[in-house]
Amino acid sequence: MQPLNTPSRRADFRRGVFDILPVLAAAVPIGLLWGTLAAGKGFTPFEAWLTSATVFAGAAQFVAVDMWRDPVPLLLIVLTTFIVNVRHLLMGASLQRHLGKFSRPGGLVAMFLMTDESWAFAERKVLAEPLRPAYYFGVALPMWLVWTTASLAGAIAGRSLGDPAVYGFDFAFSAMFIAILAGFWKGPRTGAVLATSAVSAALAKVTIPGAWYIVIGGMAGVIVAAMLHSEEENELAEEPEEGAAAGDEAAEKRREKAGSNVGRA
Repeated sequence: MQPLNTPSRRADFRRGVFDILPVLAAAVPIGLLWGTLAAGKGFTPFEAWLTSATVFAGAAQFVAVDMWRDPVPLLLIVLTTFIVNVRHLLMGASLQRHLGKFSRPGGLVAMFLMTDESWAFAERKVLAEPLRPAYYFGVALPMWLVWTTASLAGAIAGRSLGDPAVYGFDFAFSAMFIAILAGFWKGPRTGAVLATSAVSAALAKVTIPGAWYIVIGGMAGVIVAAMLHSEEENELAEEPEEGAAAGDEAAEKRREKAGSNVGRA
């Protein structure tokens, strides 16, 4: 294993930081907004920071703070945030496949720091090369630092910042994640997965109460992706057979031609 301070490790870490920079810019106003909302629900700045530092899940935190009241509906909040974040079970299973170069403690920290964005960057990275710890933590650690710092700043400032949604900042994370997903584009099959997930989530949103649309959209996309992957594997398996058949046919023609030449001789 290379020492932590080797040039390649530093270069990997810097690359991760560089890749996540646009997402960090989007995370700042969202973190400020969450901190402001938390302060409005009675959170102290430290409590807002501690929530972001330990939960570290933007969508779940927004759902929880929206439901926060006195008395706190703890069971409802736990159940709803679980539904919102159940996609992380699938993402974690996917990420686990790429942690071969991580130590056991490093793998656990990597899982804790996993977000939609860090998962997406990791999955895109392994399309070209194995995922190395320095790159992953270059992506994930700045995200944690910016999110917790922005949450603290928002809680301190309180409601004096106004509502960032007025300026469209509430769509910042969605826009950045769409841009990340574009890097996965591999043609019509990718479009089929995204379209199925989007349509399923939209239909569930307007027909089923609660946050089930997130789960339904994610599961629909996974099912279609698995079906298309199986179809692709079958096609690849058939190609060698077709190639062998074509080779046999060509050999047979050569033998017939050779026999014909011998007969003429």
